[in-house]
Amino acid sequence: MIYPTRAAALAAAAGAPLALVVAVALPARWYVALAWPAAVLLLVIADAWLGAHRASAALTLPDSAPVGAEVALAVAVTADPRVRGAEVALAADPLLTLADDGRCAVALVDGHGSATITVTPRRRGTARPATLWLRWHGPLGLAWHQRARPLAAALPILPDIRPVRQRGAELLRRLAFDGMLAQQDRGDGSEFEALVEFQPGMDRRAIDWKQSARHTRLHAKDYRPERNSQIVFALDTARQMSEPVARVPRIDRAVTAALLAAWVALKLGDRVAIEAFDERPRLSTGFVGGARAFATLQHRVAALDYSLAESNYTFALSDLAGRLTRRSTVVLFTEVTDLVAAEALVRAAARLVQRHLLLLVVLRDAELEAIIARAPERPADITRAVTAAALLRDRLLVLTRLRHLGAHVVEAAHDQVGERLVATYAELKRRHLL
Repeated sequence: MIYPTRAAALAAAAGAPLALVVAVALPARWYVALAWPAAVLLLVIADAWLGAHRASAALTLPDSAPVGAEVALAVAVTADPRVRGAEVALAADPLLTLADDGRCAVALVDGHGSATITVTPRRRGTARPATLWLRWHGPLGLAWHQRARPLAAALPILPDIRPVRQRGAELLRRLAFDGMLAQQDRGDGSEFEALVEFQPGMDRRAIDWKQSARHTRLHAKDYRPERNSQIVFALDTARQMSEPVARVPRIDRAVTAALLAAWVALKLGDRVAIEAFDERPRLSTGFVGGARAFATLQHRVAALDYSLAESNYTFALSDLAGRLTRRSTVVLFTEVTDLVAAEALVRAAARLVQRHLLLLVVLRDAELEAIIARAPERPADITRAVTAAALLRDRLLVLTRLRHLGAHVVEAAHDQVGERLVATYAELKRRHLL
């Protein structure tokens, strides 16, 4: 495909005043005014002929991309050595946000050049960019040559596990330094390991007075935390969880936090399962153990779809409780949007906490908090702030009711929820509540 450049259009438009002057001054020779656009047209044709070279572009896609992270796609251009520069553009895809509209300039040296197109995956799935365009202009800069190359490659968009790679090992070391991996606290869920000589700083309740009297020295029972606890991460995938937070859906933020906590739990010897539901249960991985099982959880969660249905807490949590054969910790990721749905959540939670430990995880609504904190400039701003305050008040009321039932609540910003969840999990494990 060949078409004029912007320079050609400006050159043709620049001759319009001169053509008007000629037509007014020499009405009988008005056709002389056509000399300028005709000359520009001839130059465009000449530039198109001089720039008719072969060129091609190739796009390299990574094996996968994490949702919400910027990914650089490599583009390689090959052309005639006489071509000094080219431009490439990538077709838009519903799952991708393209930086600079997916365009970039490529400088060519001896007919070869490379560049990168930055994209940001917005949702999980498989992105399939349809077309890659390549264009270059002739030596006069008056005519574009454009080629379109269909793309058959696909880019799988998976859950974001960067926090696992970047923060997982550090959090695990922090738990070791805090005494999680070798602690001396006594309580429910702990197992007797050895009888040791009492040292300052140990829990006095662990002193074995009979053995101390026999050895004429204070001895204490050394306990280790019980392993093999069951942790269930229940993900609400309903309509309210598809709402974006910092351009990424809430459910993807929840999946990232759940995978980080699951990795730590697997490293500490617990067994982990992931459940997903909206109006009915959608996913159940079953309990797995060992660090090698993390890849299985990641790929199972990657298949979760976004839903427009409402959350059915009664069905989902009752079905989950019926399949749990022993006391477990249920980590529920959801969002409190209205009091009607929240009432069903409270009733379902009240039945669940009778046997299991419930940990509710919600994201802070930064948008509502920003509306309240913003100084009003118009009457509509006051109405908006009052409505936002009422929504946050209802949310606080529901979370308080759940705390009174015995549930533990984690409410944090989207970029801190994973670490807050791991810290709460570690605290519950330290207190032998799992």
